[in-house]
Amino acid sequence: MGTTTRSGARVALVTGASEGIGRAVAERLARDGYRVAMAARPSAKLERAAAEVGSGAFAVGCDLTRQRDAEKAVAQVEAHAGRIDALVNCASATRFGTALSLTDEEWVTGFEVKVFGALRLIRAAWPLLAASGGAVVSIGGIGARTPRDATAMSGPLSAALLALTKVFADRGRADGIRVNAVNPGAVRTPRFTAMLERQAAERGLALEELVAEMVRRDEITRLGTPQDIAGVVAFLLSAEGELLHGAIVDADGGRTKGI
Repeated sequence: MGTTTRSGARVALVTGASEGIGRAVAERLARDGYRVAMAARPSAKLERAAAEVGSGAFAVGCDLTRQRDAEKAVAQVEAHAGRIDALVNCASATRFGTALSLTDEEWVTGFEVKVFGALRLIRAAWPLLAASGGAVVSIGGIGARTPRDATAMSGPLSAALLALTKVFADRGRADGIRVNAVNPGAVRTPRFTAMLERQAAERGLALEELVAEMVRRDEITRLGTPQDIAGVVAFLLSAEGELLHGAIVDADGGRTKGI
C-alpha cells in the first residue's frame, strides 16, 4: 500500500460507492484523473467495485453511523493517498414508505447515515480539505423541495443535508473549501429500478410503460441515470465550477417547478 498518490493526482473520497450514484461518481472522477477512495459498509461488492473502477481506486470499509468509523476512514485515505481534495457524500439509508408506515428505527437509521454520516465525514476530513483547497459535494434529493407522503423519508433527510451544506459553505469561505449539493430527481439506480419493477409487475405493466407514465405524471423530461448525477458532481468539483459555493443544483428533469 503506497503512501503517496500517483504523480499530481487529486484524491476524492466518495461514500455510498459500492453501487448506484456513488459508484457512478467514483467511475467519473477516476476518468477525470482522481484517485478515488470508495467508501461503504465493508463487503465483497465494495472490493469488487473498487477493482472494476481501477485507476488506483481503493475500498474503504466503514459504518457511517459511528463517529469512530468516519475518523478511521479519513485516516485510512490520508495514510494511503496522502491527501483529500474532494469529499462526495452519496451514502443513504432512505427507506421507501409513508409518514405513518415508517418506524422510529427506520427514521433514525436514515438520519444516521445520510445526515449524521455526512456531518461526521465532513468534520473529520475538514483539515485535509482545507490543506488542499478542496471541495465537498453532498447528494440530497428533490424531496427536500417537493416532499411527498409516498416517499416520506426523502424530504426531511434531504432538507437537513441541504441545510448542513449551507452551514459548511458559510464556514468554508474562510477555510478555502467549496461546499455544494446536488438534488437528484428520480434516478434509475439498481434500488429504484427494483422498486419500479415490483410496481410494474403488481399493475401488469411493462417496466418502460410505468416509466413513461411517471414521466407524464411528474412533467419531467426523463428519469435520470447515475451517470447524469456524476456529471453534475464532476462539474461542481472542476475549475469551471469554482464560482459555485453553497449552491444546491436540482438535477431532476424539470420536476421542481418553484423558483
